[in-house]
Amino acid sequence: MAAAIDLSRPEGRYFMMLMVRAVEETINRLFNQGLVHGTAHLCIGQEACAVGAISAARPDDPIVSSHRGHGHFLTRTGDAALLIAELLGKATGPCAGRGGSQHLCHRKSYFYGTNGITGGGLPVATGLALSAKLQATEQVVLCFFGDGATNQGTFHESLNMASIWHLPILYICENNRYAMSMRVEDSMKVPTIAGRASAYGMKGVQVDGMDVEAVREAVAGALGEIRSGGAPILLEAECYRFCGHSKSDRLLYRSREEEKMWRRRDPLAAYRAGLLKQGAQESSLRQIEHSARETVERAYAEALRAPVPSADQVLTSPYAEPSDDERN
Repeated sequence: MAAAIDLSRPEGRYFMMLMVRAVEETINRLFNQGLVHGTAHLCIGQEACAVGAISAARPDDPIVSSHRGHGHFLTRTGDAALLIAELLGKATGPCAGRGGSQHLCHRKSYFYGTNGITGGGLPVATGLALSAKLQATEQVVLCFFGDGATNQGTFHESLNMASIWHLPILYICENNRYAMSMRVEDSMKVPTIAGRASAYGMKGVQVDGMDVEAVREAVAGALGEIRSGGAPILLEAECYRFCGHSKSDRLLYRSREEEKMWRRRDPLAAYRAGLLKQGAQESSLRQIEHSARETVERAYAEALRAPVPSADQVLTSPYAEPSDDERN
């Protein structure tokens, strides 16, 4: 079981961003070695979105993610070995190795899945918000998706329904500028994704998705407003993925100059510089960085040693009734 990481503290948020980056780099290496099959959608460069948003939520606020969801899963669970084991098809993964990258789910952590369908998580999240409202749990759902999903019917239908029914949900669009290879400017006429919220009578908010504290502050404010009875909100976090859309992406559609410009805004480097300005010691930050690397290395070794699923685990239907352990 992973040690708890205190995301309420700047040091904890820095540690988590470092860990997300290191895990994604490890997954990239495993894929290149042929140990992770299929494909992989990495969130390198987008760490501030996941850590900033989830650090502002309650532990029981449900999360629904997208195909680029490793960072969301890791930030919520804090367990790198759990994530890596699932991608390696090991029995110790949250779905016993059957879900992989595209179908990560961990109900004990209120993480209700990544999704291989563009925009596929939006209706799931909206349904969870309806459940929270009917049961009066005071939970608010965090629904993550990319800019490409905002051109899917599920986006418009979900936001319209959530607005009509006044559901407790925060829709978080991680706008990394490209829907696979299509620039966001080429896929819509309105200047911002946040501006689309007005069509559903809800608030639209923009935030710098490369700044973990800006994301945390914006999400905290939105969650507080929704939790106190406010309408659902659409938040657009402007960010950039440093890698391709997936492992097969050769990045022929964007310039190296553009990439260099965004890399100068690396959220990890920017946050480190900010912590130093606020009085953090260089030696302390180096210790955090060393600890994050060690944590991921141990998780990697643990996941490699884990057993493969048994025949019973492989053949069990994903729609089967949960076990007693899963219920508790």
